[in-house]
Amino acid sequence: MHPLIRQGMVSVQRGAVPALDITRLSDLIVPEIFAGYVQTLTAEKSRLVQSGALVVDPGLSDLLAGGGSTFNAPFYHDLESDEGDGTSTKNHAENVSNDNGAESKSDNIKAGAEIQVRMSRNKSWGSADLTGSLTGSDPLMAIANRVAAFRTRRLQAAWLATMKGVFVTNDAAPSGGSTHTAKDLTFESTDKFSSSAFISACGLMGDSMNELSMILMHSIVYQQLMRNNLIDFIPDARGEVNIPYYMGREVIVDDGCPTAGGKFESFLFGAGATVLGTGNAKVPVEVKRNPHANNGGGEEELFNRWEWAIHPVGHAWKGSAASNGGPTNSELATAGAFIRVFRERKQIKIARLITKEL
Repeated sequence: MHPLIRQGMVSVQRGAVPALDITRLSDLIVPEIFAGYVQTLTAEKSRLVQSGALVVDPGLSDLLAGGGSTFNAPFYHDLESDEGDGTSTKNHAENVSNDNGAESKSDNIKAGAEIQVRMSRNKSWGSADLTGSLTGSDPLMAIANRVAAFRTRRLQAAWLATMKGVFVTNDAAPSGGSTHTAKDLTFESTDKFSSSAFISACGLMGDSMNELSMILMHSIVYQQLMRNNLIDFIPDARGEVNIPYYMGREVIVDDGCPTAGGKFESFLFGAGATVLGTGNAKVPVEVKRNPHANNGGGEEELFNRWEWAIHPVGHAWKGSAASNGGPTNSELATAGAFIRVFRERKQIKIARLITKEL
């Protein structure tokens, strides 16, 4: 018996008729164990998490366990070091020591705050949706895998919506306190995806371009690279899975990447460019029996509830949410939802490459 399965059978005896064993969701699922197991499995299935583009942050997870819809993470700006242009007093270079008695002036260390937002999500399934899982040799594992696969897809969708929000704000002139320069995260090519365009997108990071270690692209773009034999497949550490790479960067394929008018958006990331907080709702897993369903035949429903905070490092949430359960994916993708609070471009380990494929 699987260690997570709580055995429970209903036996009906009618004379010499053999006992009838009925497997129910409530017999299989121990909520306290199932919730944590699905959460772990979701992270294991996510290519974003496994690649390092989205890093699980224990501190952010701890914040989700408490109250509040947003969380402030104070930080100090890097020490300024430019010499100015000679026409103003904004000279942040070091002093040249002398013996004329003049006093030096100290620079200020400036602080700011990243702001993360809570997302409370839930989904339910009827037993009819899970019938195939219930008839498997290990029904609990089958159900957990299906729930985790669903949550992995939704995590990626929420993450892409967050990226849309970051870039739609970055495309415009700074406002609302954002410290960015318009379109400094994007390189747009007038042609198909090419090594030249890719290098130009990486070059947006200047001498930190090698920190961009992975790329997310649409399957149309990926297929084009495959046809040109430009994808290398490298086994993972256990030699079990061949991971695609392009010019030394790990490739993640997702058809959720934005595309319009023949233009396709690919995203480049450095490790830890975005962080993830995970948590459970007050009642994360629940099984409800409805005897009236199916014209009296009955049905069970599995409810799963969870908490996320997906945060692009160097930004602050400034958007509004339609409900107290946090923003929808559409609200995450809205202009002004995220503003940049890190002033240095190289601190934002994200770049976007737009190519014309169709």
